[in-house]
Amino acid sequence: MNYRVAVRALCEFTARTGDLDHRFTPSPSAREGIAGHQLVAARRGESYESEISLSGDYQPDESVILTVGGRADGYDSAANRLEEIKTHRGDLARMSDNQRALHWAQVRVYGALLCRARELEGVTLALVYLDIASQRESVLTEWSTRVELEAFFEDQCERFLIWAAQEAVHRRARDAALEKLVFPYTTFRSGQRELAEAVYKAASTQRCLLMQAPTGIGKTLGTLFPQLAAMPRHNLDRLFYLTAKTTGRGLALNALEHLDAKPLRVLELVARDKACEHPDKACHGESCPLARGFYDRLPEARRQAVAQGGRLDQAALRHIALAHDICPYYLGQELARWCDVVVGDVNHYFDLNAMLFGLTLTQQWRVGVLVDEAHNLVERGRRMYSAELDQAAFKRLRRQAPEALGKTFRRIDRQWNALNKAEHPKGSTTYRELEAIPAKLLSALHKAIAEITEYLADEPAGLDSALSQTYFDLLHFCRVAELFDKQFLCDLSFRCGRRGGTISALALRNVVPATLLAPRFAVSHTSVLFSATLSPSRYYADLLGLPERTPWLEVEAPFVADQLEVRIAADVSTRFRHRQASLDPIGELMAQQFRAQPGNYLAFFSSFDYLEQVLERFHESHPSIPAWRQERRMSEPARQDFLARFEARGQGIGFAVLGGVFGEGIDLPGERLIGAFIATLGLPQINPVNEGFKQRLGAIFGDGYAYTYLYPGLQKVVQAAGRVIRTREDRGVVHLIDDRFNRPEVRELLPDWWQTSTVRSFPLLSLQ
Repeated sequence: MNYRVAVRALCEFTARTGDLDHRFTPSPSAREGIAGHQLVAARRGESYESEISLSGDYQPDESVILTVGGRADGYDSAANRLEEIKTHRGDLARMSDNQRALHWAQVRVYGALLCRARELEGVTLALVYLDIASQRESVLTEWSTRVELEAFFEDQCERFLIWAAQEAVHRRARDAALEKLVFPYTTFRSGQRELAEAVYKAASTQRCLLMQAPTGIGKTLGTLFPQLAAMPRHNLDRLFYLTAKTTGRGLALNALEHLDAKPLRVLELVARDKACEHPDKACHGESCPLARGFYDRLPEARRQAVAQGGRLDQAALRHIALAHDICPYYLGQELARWCDVVVGDVNHYFDLNAMLFGLTLTQQWRVGVLVDEAHNLVERGRRMYSAELDQAAFKRLRRQAPEALGKTFRRIDRQWNALNKAEHPKGSTTYRELEAIPAKLLSALHKAIAEITEYLADEPAGLDSALSQTYFDLLHFCRVAELFDKQFLCDLSFRCGRRGGTISALALRNVVPATLLAPRFAVSHTSVLFSATLSPSRYYADLLGLPERTPWLEVEAPFVADQLEVRIAADVSTRFRHRQASLDPIGELMAQQFRAQPGNYLAFFSSFDYLEQVLERFHESHPSIPAWRQERRMSEPARQDFLARFEARGQGIGFAVLGGVFGEGIDLPGERLIGAFIATLGLPQINPVNEGFKQRLGAIFGDGYAYTYLYPGLQKVVQAAGRVIRTREDRGVVHLIDDRFNRPEVRELLPDWWQTSTVRSFPLLSLQ
């Protein structure tokens, strides 16, 4: 058996004990960490070497070889000193014992490998802790002989080897099963084979793929099957199936159940707030009982989970975790290292601090990435790399914060008031775009992070919810600030405070996420992005940062034009200034269609206000037609109740907001939905922020209006219309209600298989 493991992964498995403890946080950002390592190296002499590649084998008998490798931070040959450099914030004395033990384990393993490589009889080991705020070093050293280090190395390897042998057996069984994997149905759906072949080819050629595939052809199974089949043939370690919607996770988990690959371990990752058993407690042993002794009980929980295998969804993880008195969320984080397929949100791989991306780098995995409903990744990517802070929250905290942090929040308030005074003279605009991030305020925010971090280490109970949320907002804002360049906007939005005076919100808005998403695609062996709406291809290629020459494939729709009537109501305007005049025509059109063909319909509008206006008038004019509506901030049960109204052979109209939860990701086949009314182009609201986006995108790509308004709007329209035709047996109608749908530049963005007709049923409204 041959097995490879990184030094850090080995030590994380063997050396961590005691409580889960996140008080000595946050760790510096990746950029700060790199800068810190460079600073330490620059202080050393000419005999100092940085980033030394080291590797060595442990072979207890002829049948087993465990190869351990990694990069040691630095070695001074003149002093014979090997360094492990760690950057940190706050008082080093407050670092938890399990973190310190992990660091010593890493440097000792590197010491053993160095003594082997350079035939040293011993070496001074040094843990160098650099405080990124003060740039002061704290150094802990010990002298170790080659014999001592070799014994430590062998002990770590021996403890890991039992697990490694088990994992090697699992990998062989998994790959053997995947080599024999067969499609679970006798035939592919129309278009599904083409889709599957393209996905397999992308994995075979180690490329990314952007693929537009229509709703109803079975994209979930059609992408998972070829990727799983490619895993043993192309030595892929992991497959990540990522989606922007909770429903997408469920579809993926169900599709994997249909595939006969029993050794496969499938893990579902959920957000921390959905998995936390004690949301009122902090994540450390002095506060949360499921954090106390976490690493002591983790091995048994991990052993049970991998022995059980199969589908480790949220419910299964919770059952195992609570049986061992540990946190379900962090058990899931640990098991991500040992599962073959991880089903999660796009954030888990693409976010600023994405765990799956970090593991891919540190474990040197070969991964396949599937991104479902990939049209969402543009906006989700922007949100991941954007940040906003509201001065009002800091003013409240200044009055409520613990005494030890009072000075912290007064300093922020002072700098923020000075900024308002400089940027918002009396009577000026409520919005101002800035050329750069305000330096003095940013410095105050960085100081606040350091001071709150130190406070946290002294307070076992942690922070109250408001202060805790502000703390995390600060961390995120300062991380995003490090990325700020021409792909971002920095702006201030002003308003009048409760007691008079001006308060503002400071935002860093990512406009083009491409450069930040690109490293995620570069690291993967293959990434496939698929959706029913990925047109025009240049828009997504430009904004998502896909590698050059990434192929774009459009899978032919299995539907024919006579399955779907697409009627453009060209004599109605849904522009804001025409809203009142449009209420009766829209209601009359819906009533005419319903009476001609009773059944279930969805009606989409640009906002809740518009929806409510149309619905009120519709109830007055057509009280006999059943109608129900999407509410603001609907709970999950309320959403299910809304969808439950769409029964087969039912009758009525559900009113919803375009781009909301009912505009995509729902499946109402057959008679559950026979038509849709879309009374909007879905264009984003015209406001100073979007106008700033338009100018910036125009400067970069040359068509700011299309990139900001037209393409995102039409994508939502096509997604909503796609709810009507789900199978080759479905029949339905879609009414596109706005004269602008008749424009050539709009019609060319509609699906090719649609056959549209223009209908003029009402007196032409004034469109001036």
